[in-house]
Amino acid sequence: MTTGLPDLPPVFGPIIPLREGGDALSRAVQLAPQHGAGTLAWVRSSARIEAAVVLEPELPLAAARPALFAAASALADALGAYGPAEVPITFRWPATIRVNGGAIGQARLASPPGTADQAVPDWLVVGIEARLAFPQGWEPGHGLQQAALREEGWTEEEIPAADLTAAWARHLMAGLAEWQQPGPRGGFSRLAERYLARLEAEPWMAGARRGLDPSSGALVLDRDGTRRSIPLTEALAESAA
Repeated sequence: MTTGLPDLPPVFGPIIPLREGGDALSRAVQLAPQHGAGTLAWVRSSARIEAAVVLEPELPLAAARPALFAAASALADALGAYGPAEVPITFRWPATIRVNGGAIGQARLASPPGTADQAVPDWLVVGIEARLAFPQGWEPGHGLQQAALREEGWTEEEIPAADLTAAWARHLMAGLAEWQQPGPRGGFSRLAERYLARLEAEPWMAGARRGLDPSSGALVLDRDGTRRSIPLTEALAESAA
């Protein structure tokens, strides 16, 4: 069975296509124990992009969670390469993807249930979902602060969903490799720099200098010498509620 995706590096496999309505993250989680790193599940759809990849981190779970930021940055890079240069692509803490001020999707993360923060997980799954088009009959203004890529300049004829999905996967692997690379051009600092460059300044940040904690992925706000830490785990729990 054809995967339906353009050619990808051999690090990816097996590649599992899902029908419309499938859940790529859940499918990748199901396959992770058996197939391991590089397993990629993706949804064939004309209305959305959805994909997930299995990773096998060497870091403890807490320090591996920033893979979520790599997944978000990879989608932003893929969209930026294919879409209109003048349309801003930003993040809302921790992993909402916004295009031209409207939310189009999010990055997602899953790990083995019960894994302690200081234990190295057997696997980690990162994924993304992004809206290509609104449902038929959708009225403008019905969903406040929501957007769809097709309405913002990403045309179906020039940029098929499969191409965007494959581009995300390639950018993800490049970003993860950069994270593992020592020196000034790599490492966690580079991952944080790329993510923070797109992170929207919200009122509760109040002009603070922002950073990411490499040991946990927490957002660190420094204001006049006073530091405040926003745990990534709490933010993910709130967004899932």
